[in-house]
Amino acid sequence: QVQLVESGGGLAQPGGSLRLSCAASGFTFSSYAMSWARQAPGKGLEWVSAIYSDGSITYYADSVKDRFTISRDNAKNTVYLQMNSLKPEDTARYYCAKVRPGGPLYEYDYWGQGTQVIVSS
Repeated sequence: QVQLVESGGGLAQPGGSLRLSCAASGFTFSSYAMSWARQAPGKGLEWVSAIYSDGSITYYADSVKDRFTISRDNAKNTVYLQMNSLKPEDTARYYCAKVRPGGPLYEYDYWGQGTQVIVSS
């Protein structure tokens, strides 16, 4: 079955960096777009970034543009989110998600259990 396992979260200082990873299995990873989404305490799920199946095109929410970079390694069935210049408002649980075939990049059919990111001094 489809499994998405995130890792790399933790505590970072404002202005710091973290790199999230998501290991995928149970489907042909290289055939599907992938997204990252996040949920801050007391808030709804927010789409963060997406990447096409071949990695050729990426998209970002305005809130993270120029600070976060999404990438993927189809040979390793892994998608990454490099987060730089972190802000306290980036504090959230981050989820890796498989984009629903034929749907927009913010609609998912599978997602992982998430990894917690806390940005605080």
